Amino acid sequence: MGSVGNSPDEIVDNLIRKQIRELSNDPYGSQSDLPFFVADGSRAVEQHLRWKSCLPDIQPFYAVKCNSDVNFLRLLDRLGVNFDCASLGEIELVLRLGVDPSRIIFANPCKSISSLHLATKKGIRWATFDNTDELDKVKAHSPQLGLLLRIFAEDDGAKVCLGDKFGAPWDTTLALLKRARQLDLQIVGVSFHVGSGASDPESFTTAVQQARRVFDQGERLGFNMTVLDVGGGFQHSNFEFMASSLRPALAREFGDRRVQVIAEPGRFYATPCYTLVCKVIARRRQIGAAPSSPVDMLYQNDGLYGCFSCGWSEGEEYTPVLVKQERASEELRGSGEHRYSLWGPTCDSIDRIAKEIVMDGEVKVDDWLVYKDMGAYSLSASSQFNGFPNNYRVIYQDF
Repeated sequence: MGSVGNSPDEIVDNLIRKQIRELSNDPYGSQSDLPFFVADGSRAVEQHLRWKSCLPDIQPFYAVKCNSDVNFLRLLDRLGVNFDCASLGEIELVLRLGVDPSRIIFANPCKSISSLHLATKKGIRWATFDNTDELDKVKAHSPQLGLLLRIFAEDDGAKVCLGDKFGAPWDTTLALLKRARQLDLQIVGVSFHVGSGASDPESFTTAVQQARRVFDQGERLGFNMTVLDVGGGFQHSNFEFMASSLRPALAREFGDRRVQVIAEPGRFYATPCYTLVCKVIARRRQIGAAPSSPVDMLYQNDGLYGCFSCGWSEGEEYTPVLVKQERASEELRGSGEHRYSLWGPTCDSIDRIAKEIVMDGEVKVDDWLVYKDMGAYSLSASSQFNGFPNNYRVIYQDF
């Protein structure tokens, strides 16, 4: 537990400094030049309380793909959060934690035959679909599944738009439901996803309205429609704003019936819980360059092929903070505003984290840089490209 009187930020800062001091005792050890995380479980508790306050009638099914750290999943399980899995591997990971399969939704509309069959054998009861071939596949291999028809939904301003890949167009839903009826399959509801990292609250309003129309289509065909999955798109930064649009839309469209509403938040829960700390492994100064020449260059021990992949996939902008350290060389450090471009460790020239950052002092080799809010699509999306490891050490606080 944290020290009495210390804020969560102070506790995380103290853990970072302690780890850096320990690493400095063995400068040639393999760990000394690797990035590390500090994960603060109290942040997940705070996020869950925000969710319960703003969307008390919606059961969250955490999107495991966002951050599959086992300790983080265990914490969410203890909080009563359920799980959205998109692969058999994710399903097996969650089941190994002792989670009942009834608390898992297989939320990938396009699944392999083997994963569909094995997921059903393991007790998964719900899955999504958005095409006729998937219905034929379910009929042949897992006819007992309860299916949610995933419909098209899109927030054009989302960090990752999903409508190009998933979601039945609005003019095809009736035909899909009729085909399911011909196959004697169980359609239990509707799902949608407005896009990861959504920003337009009207996208939820539109999607909920369309979901109600599809519910009516299904019920006219004799299906017992009881589940509405409003997907993901929730962000740490604008959660209350987006929730304020979703609540009244649900009340208008579904207030007259008993429907179990679920959601698939990922980054909302994970983002603020993890802080990444990276070491500056090299610096390239523009010696003798004219003022108009490029800024000095910093190279750190993690980049786009590691935990900064959102830089290329979502256009994420990163702003590091220098860790202040007590050492004799500090008196030789240049003060005032310093500008740098920031690069990852690989030999690929696209591995640039930031074209230009502004620091309030000189940054040197062996300095450490801190990046907050790094819990989403960082650990889970990292690779071992160029031989750099992706087995990041995580220091856990309040887990």
